[in-house]
Amino acid sequence: MWRAVPWITQYASASLIADMTYGTRPRGDDPRWRESGAPDQETYTAWCSRWCGMACFRMALLARDGTAPTLYELAMGGLEYGAYSDEPGSPGGLIYRPFAAYARDKHGLQAEVITDLGPDRLIAELDAGRLVIASVHPEIRRPRHDPPGTGGHLVLVTGHDNGQVTFHNPSGHVPEAVVATLPGPVFDRFAAHRGIALRR
Repeated sequence: MWRAVPWITQYASASLIADMTYGTRPRGDDPRWRESGAPDQETYTAWCSRWCGMACFRMALLARDGTAPTLYELAMGGLEYGAYSDEPGSPGGLIYRPFAAYARDKHGLQAEVITDLGPDRLIAELDAGRLVIASVHPEIRRPRHDPPGTGGHLVLVTGHDNGQVTFHNPSGHVPEAVVATLPGPVFDRFAAHRGIALRR
């Protein structure tokens, strides 16, 4: 069984997320950047907006083990496997299949890449006792808004009940967006129907 899943933010200062995402504060301007494990603020600035997937992964490791490496350590481990790329035209965020190999080889966590993660498949994975890293539009933070698209951000889906989906958002900017519960159809409006199922 998983322990209770903690919320981990991809930014060092949770209190600054609102101003970073909807205000004028640069995302690297974070006085607590050292807590990420980054060796310097320049490195933190380059990586913090890309860490949503690793924040989800770190939540899962903490739920399994009670301890986990820093976001920077996890990202550098994934980088060695090709889970990130800075090549022109490559995704800026997490690359799923190399990440799945990294999760398995280095952390003993089975990670299945799912390219047809519709509502029924999502519920089936949760019912099987898995946590699911799901691709959604970042504006899922403000679910009353119509999303301009799908995908571009990763959240950790932890459960469902009576048609409601519960997830932890690494860039949640207010309490109700940090550990959020939304009706399944609302969640699905933001979902790209791809992700990674994590099994202990």
